[in-house]
Amino acid sequence: MGQEVYRIECDRARFREIVRGKLRQDLRKYLSTGELIGRQGGRSVSVPVPQIELPRFRYGDNSKQGVGQGPGEEGDPVSGEAGEGEGGGAAGEAEGQHIMEVEVELEELAAMLGDELELPDIMPRGAREVPAEGGRYTGIRQAGPRSLRHFRRTYKRALRRTMAAGEWDPTKPEVVPVREDEFYRMHRSCPQPDSSAVIFHMMDVSGSMGREQKEIVRIKAFWIDTWLRSQYENLEVVYIVHDAVAKEVDQDTFFHLRESGGTKISSAYELCLERIQSDYRPEDWNIYPFHYSDGDNWSARDTERCVTLLRDELLVRVNQFCYGQVKSAYGSGQFKKDLDGALEQEEALVTAAVNDRQEIPDVVRAFLGKGR
Repeated sequence: MGQEVYRIECDRARFREIVRGKLRQDLRKYLSTGELIGRQGGRSVSVPVPQIELPRFRYGDNSKQGVGQGPGEEGDPVSGEAGEGEGGGAAGEAEGQHIMEVEVELEELAAMLGDELELPDIMPRGAREVPAEGGRYTGIRQAGPRSLRHFRRTYKRALRRTMAAGEWDPTKPEVVPVREDEFYRMHRSCPQPDSSAVIFHMMDVSGSMGREQKEIVRIKAFWIDTWLRSQYENLEVVYIVHDAVAKEVDQDTFFHLRESGGTKISSAYELCLERIQSDYRPEDWNIYPFHYSDGDNWSARDTERCVTLLRDELLVRVNQFCYGQVKSAYGSGQFKKDLDGALEQEEALVTAAVNDRQEIPDVVRAFLGKGR
């Protein structure tokens, strides 16, 4: 029975490796679609993959004909298959392709993302640390599993009991511990430092940002969050939307809100700065603001205000500030040009433009590839 269980576990492990190999092979496709986002659970995501057929031998009688025998020339269709697959026939009875749902831990998905995009691990800067529960087995107690029995203390207590009872024989030095003699190691908690981070997702929700632009933002935000969660044990996410004014919202509102007003980007930067100053001190937090827009701002004066806020207030407080510009039919794309021209020498600023979903992996690599 034990051997059968072992074989089953080996087969399951092999099957999991095959599935994950399939995911790694198709990961770039998932990076450009929103297929995984709606399937996300607490710490895992449900990934749909086509049914995987494992190769196997089939035994039969091949004495009559072998490979390459029979009528026909090279390149001719196999008899009975010509014209199939055109879509104009009647309903068939053949088996179709099945889709299988596979649960993948977000940490494993992040590892695949890092391998695919060649992302470096992030080294938290400064002393941004918060207490986290850790510890070692330094305590002692008289109950516990046999694997944690403290042999030395147990033996010493058994020896003292044996000598006190007059049962010690120097010619036959034998000590047999009883239940009352046993000591066990105990886990004792002690605070350990652990890096902490906050993500600010800021998005323009004015009338020029359409449904497709928001879907691109949603996909990018999913992969950014997945990667940063693999780098930090303690991670918080703040969502800010803006048109002419900015406000903080929850995740669902962030991705589904649609406004029709103008665009004043500085309102989002001011709200982000306000939250950093009040709740996320740079001495305690690694800070990652991400701003998404189609590049339209209401005036050149407000763009100057954004540049000032970035140069004098935000960039000196954050690990990295990322601006992602999404192409739309109504956006001019001017804001990225203005930032690149005014803040070209700022290493903490990363700007990238995405024209369609196929460019999402390149933008994610640009944002996360510096390891800041």
